[in-house]
Amino acid sequence: MKTPFVILGNPENRRISLFQAALQTQGFAPAHVVSWLEFLRDPATLDLPIDECFFRIDSAGENFEVERALLRLGGGECLSASGIDALLEDRGRILCPRQQHRGFEAALGRIRLPPGWRALNPVADVLELFDKRRTSARYAAAGIPVPESLGEINTVAQLDDAMDAQGVTTVFVKMSAGSSASCLGIYRRPRSFQTTIEVAKTGWYNNLRIQHVRDRGRIEELLSFLLREGAQVERAIPKAKFAGAFFDLRVLCVAGEPAFVVVRQNAHEITNLHLGGHRGDLDALRAEVPPDSWEAAMQSCRKVASLYSALHVGIDLMFEPGYSAHRVLEANAFGDLLPNLTRDGLNVWEWELRALVAPTRDSPCLGALLRP
Repeated sequence: MKTPFVILGNPENRRISLFQAALQTQGFAPAHVVSWLEFLRDPATLDLPIDECFFRIDSAGENFEVERALLRLGGGECLSASGIDALLEDRGRILCPRQQHRGFEAALGRIRLPPGWRALNPVADVLELFDKRRTSARYAAAGIPVPESLGEINTVAQLDDAMDAQGVTTVFVKMSAGSSASCLGIYRRPRSFQTTIEVAKTGWYNNLRIQHVRDRGRIEELLSFLLREGAQVERAIPKAKFAGAFFDLRVLCVAGEPAFVVVRQNAHEITNLHLGGHRGDLDALRAEVPPDSWEAAMQSCRKVASLYSALHVGIDLMFEPGYSAHRVLEANAFGDLLPNLTRDGLNVWEWELRALVAPTRDSPCLGALLRP
């Protein structure tokens, strides 16, 4: 009998349905799903009468009640308990990112797995991958090329001073624990800010259209918010263009190896597909990038993946103009939501399952997962 699966996730989310479909095609029984909301209300919901299983943590996002529960667990620094109770669902609204992430960290800390449960993405890996400041420093120390960090910056005055001292005119300001380009900004001196944040009468929102802000007071207001909530600030490295558009790559490493690559393109340098980007032609790009440059980039992805025991890690990587250099932009704990993508007849989740049951090469990741 094949080892069963248990998933901690939002049952209504397509991440769960896509993984369940993969289990079916690969001959596994459906996974037992513990909802994030049930777990946040009572961690004992993970105390299941299962001696051994593969345990997968999936995203807690895209569920308003889960967001409220995480805000409660994160303490009242920004929103009090009564303020959280009074909230109404308002899609895309930015509430208190740091408080919510503290709740997520506290929730992960409540996970206690029995000896026979083998985590496909261990809590320690998920925690690190949700800290862009920590990962940037770790990758740089490991010799993996990344955009240069400007260091710890908490105020706009500190940011301007650091840019002056380091001769930098443009920086990316990323919410350290953010995902899907939420609360992202590109600050260009002297007075330009591109961001996913929309300021509206009813609040601040993550917008699918990039906002262009030129009012100095509003720029300082937005930057102050991002820096106060905790942000990774790094030098903006010019991205290469392909087929007339900027591009970067989402590289999904499975069992330590680059398994799927998505080319993400846009007219501007924020290439996320849900922000107006589109998938580029991978074969045409491979034909244009020198083989040595491509292999060097994939080797950087392998190095990133080797730092974790997670079965999969989603890595965002860019080439500089001319393709002679590359940078790892960040890595993602839940970076395998890549629908409509196949390799050798298998989709992303089927490939992950095949790697679990039929490894084709030695892998420290698989060795850790499959060890009795």
